This record gives sequence, structure tokens and C-alpha cells, in this order.
Amino acid sequence: MRRPDTSGRRYVLAHVLGFGVVLALAGCAATAPPATVPVSAPPQWYAPLPPGTTTPTSSVTPSLPHHGSLTGLSQWWQQQNDPLLVELIEAAQAVSPSVITARSNIEQAQATRASSEAALLPTLDGTGGLSRSQSAPINRTIVAPPTNLAQLGLQTSWELDMFGQNRASLEADKERLQGTEAMWHDARVSVAAEVANQYYSLRACEKLLLIARADARSRAETARLTGLMTRAGFEAPATAALARASSAEGNSRVTQQQAQCEVDVKALVALTAFAEPALRQKLEQAPADVPQQGIAEISSIPAEVLAQRPDVFNAARELTAASFEVGSARAQRYPRLSITGSVTTNRARARAFSQNFDTWSIGPLALTVPLFDGGVSQAHLEAAKTRYEEAAGKYRATVRQAVREVEEALVNLQSTTDRGGDTAVASEGYRASFAGTEARYKAGLASLVELEESRRTLLSAQSAVANLEKERRSAWIALYRALGGGWTVSAPPATPMVFDIPASALPSWP
Repeated sequence: MRRPDTSGRRYVLAHVLGFGVVLALAGCAATAPPATVPVSAPPQWYAPLPPGTTTPTSSVTPSLPHHGSLTGLSQWWQQQNDPLLVELIEAAQAVSPSVITARSNIEQAQATRASSEAALLPTLDGTGGLSRSQSAPINRTIVAPPTNLAQLGLQTSWELDMFGQNRASLEADKERLQGTEAMWHDARVSVAAEVANQYYSLRACEKLLLIARADARSRAETARLTGLMTRAGFEAPATAALARASSAEGNSRVTQQQAQCEVDVKALVALTAFAEPALRQKLEQAPADVPQQGIAEISSIPAEVLAQRPDVFNAARELTAASFEVGSARAQRYPRLSITGSVTTNRARARAFSQNFDTWSIGPLALTVPLFDGGVSQAHLEAAKTRYEEAAGKYRATVRQAVREVEEALVNLQSTTDRGGDTAVASEGYRASFAGTEARYKAGLASLVELEESRRTLLSAQSAVANLEKERRSAWIALYRALGGGWTVSAPPATPMVFDIPASALPSWP
């Protein structure tokens, strides 16, 4: 008796078992490290808050810096009531190489994301071919005619992302795209702060130049009067020499201060790309002494304030992307399943005879199981783990640095506030003292040495007032940068990006 042929059943059973194993493996997704990195943030600000600000009791969580709009970016500068400053900032941001580079990085990240999205889809290629052939003659009298063969078809292939390798790469690219968008905000904030600091430096320089010129005129007048008294025999030649030296010193200070102002103008020209004559005209027409404005109250805890900083946001996105890449590297070690297919139309012609025929195929359905690669996949996995640890370390460091910058800015701002009253009192007192000493000198009751000592003290006090105002503006700008480019207490509720990255940002890796 012949045994039944079971080869066909065995073939089907083997394929069923094989695909059953594949499906079972597909249910076990490649694991990735946790996307949550604990970072301890202070529960409150320990530095003095700006005047009028109270200890926060409730807050509104911000989203991206400036809520992703250019309007919010310039709003803080518009509050300074100085249209020229806003114009200079906008001009500098339009030509800044760092902003241009940041925008280019966004476009590159978008292209990378699009490439990762394409890896999840089938590919479709068009093919075409034309050939001419002739068979060898059968005998001397029978010669086969030449044959022309034309082909036109479509070919497709698709690798099933069973273990989430391509999906994890796509998610990593999406995270990095968000990070590059945040760094574009960071570049604009940095340019705005640089222009503002340079602009206020120029305004402070102009005030110091006015002080130096007034001091030089006073010294020149003293030298003139002393010269007259010396020629009349009421003063010694040495006293006249001292007065001339003091006048020369005043003129030298004016020249030096004027050169510094010229340097500041050149710096603004380079930052804004304005023509220098046009910029000088704008500076002359704009008011030189605009009252300093502050910013809105800081009514949020540190974790929420720092969440809107572009660098912290970007560091968090890099950490999440690194976590996805670990999962992608693990998936490279698992089997891959792919399928191909094609549809082709053919036309053969030999002399007056032609024939059309079409072909199509589906498959093979190929399963590739990695067995030995010399440790390449393991090396890629270890490298991905190392990048994840590096991203976690940078994230923690970025958060600590952000807290430090805010605290330091608050301390410096409070320091300028505390010193403001004393500096003004000192300047007014030294002004009165110099007036009295000058009157006594003209009456012959004080020496020129006393007068020059009083003059130097007054000049130092007046310069301190101008420099303190510049320092206060710089402290506000530093706080503006430390807060991520401004702070809006009326921000709409949004999904918080706090110090722990939500696990929902990752696929469900068991």
C-alpha cells in the first residue's frame, strides 16, 4: 500500500509555524530605556524677585517659548517704549547668521523626518527595457529573424516594521524637529539680547560722554582762571601747570569716551546691517533717555518657568530621541519580513509578427533572521545606550544651569535696585560738595588740589549713576534670556514639558 503524500501538508504546516513564530516575536517589542529622567528642581526661587512680585501660589504652565509666535518674541521689547530698539532687533534677527543657521537646521530636520516616514511605506519603481536579439542560424537556408523585445512595468517592495525599528526612528526624528524649532527661538532671543545690550551700552556711553564734556569744560575754565591769577601774581606757576594738566586730562577722557561711542555705533551697524549714516540719523531722532521698563511678574515655580526655555526644551527632546534610538537599535537584532511584487507588460516583434503578453508576481514573502554579524548590531546598541546616557547628563546639566542663570539674574537685578538710591544720593552730595569747593577756590579759600580732588570724586559719582543704569538694563536683559525670552503670565494652558518626560511620548515597549 502506498503511503499518502504529506509533503504538501508539511509545507503548509511549516509556513504556518514559521509565521506563528514571527507574529509571536512581533508581540515582543524592542525595549528602550525609560524616557523619564528625574531632576530635582527647587520648589521656589531663593533669589529676591523683582519689585511688585509676590511668592507664587498658582501658575499657568507655558508651552513653547513665546507660544511659537514672533509676536510674543518682540512683545517684551515693545514694552520698553523704544521703537528704535524694536526696529534694531528685528533688523538684526533678519540678517543674523545664527538665526539663519537655526532655520536651516529646522529644514534639515524636516527632511530627515520625511525620510523616516517614507521608510514605513512601500516603494514603487517604474521599469522599462528594450532589447534586440537574434538566434544562430539553424542551417544555411534557415535563418531566424531578429527579435525586438520591449518591456514596461512596475515593481514594489515593502519591509514590514514588525518590531518598531522604523517607527522608533521616525519618533526620534520628530522629537529632534521640535528641538530645532526651539533652538530657532533661542537664536532669536540671543540676538535680541545682544542687540539690546549693545544699544544700551551706546546710550550709556553717550551719557558718559556728556558728563566727560561737562567735566572738561569745567577743567578748562579752571585752567583759564588759574592762568589769569598766575599772570597777575596771585598764584604760583606750579598751580597753573596743575590746572593745565587737569584740563588736558579732561580733554583726553572726552576723546577716549567719544571713541568708545564710535565703536558701539560700529557694532550696531554690524549687527543690524544698517547703513551707518542711516543708523546715526535714527539714533539722533530717537529719544536718548527712555525710562526703564520691567517685565511681568514671575508668578510660577522654577520648574514651570524653565520649561519654556528653548535649551531645556531641546535637551528634553534630545533625551526622548535618544531613548527611541535605543529601541530602534534593539529592533535591528530581530527578524525582518519583506514582500515584493511586480507587474510587467511585454511586446515581442520579429519581422511582421508581434505578440503582447503581461506578467505579474507577488513575492517572495521573505523572512530574514540575523544569525551572525560579527557583533555589529550589538555595537550599535551599545553606542545608542551611550548616547542616551550622554543626553540624560546634558539634560540634567542644562536644567541646573538654567536655574543658576535665573537666580543670578534676580540677584543682580535686586542689587542694582538696592544701590540705586544710595548712588543717587552720593552723586547729589558730591555735586554740592564740588560746588562749595569751587566757590571757595574762586574766593581764594581753597587750593587747586582740593578742587581737583572734589572734581574727581564728582566725576566718579556721576559715572557711577550712568553705569548703574546700564547695569540694571543688563540685569533685565539677562533675566529675559534666563526665562527663555520673556514671561507671559496670561499664557493659555498647555501640555506641560516638565522635568520628567512623559512615558506616553514613547511607544509601548514592554
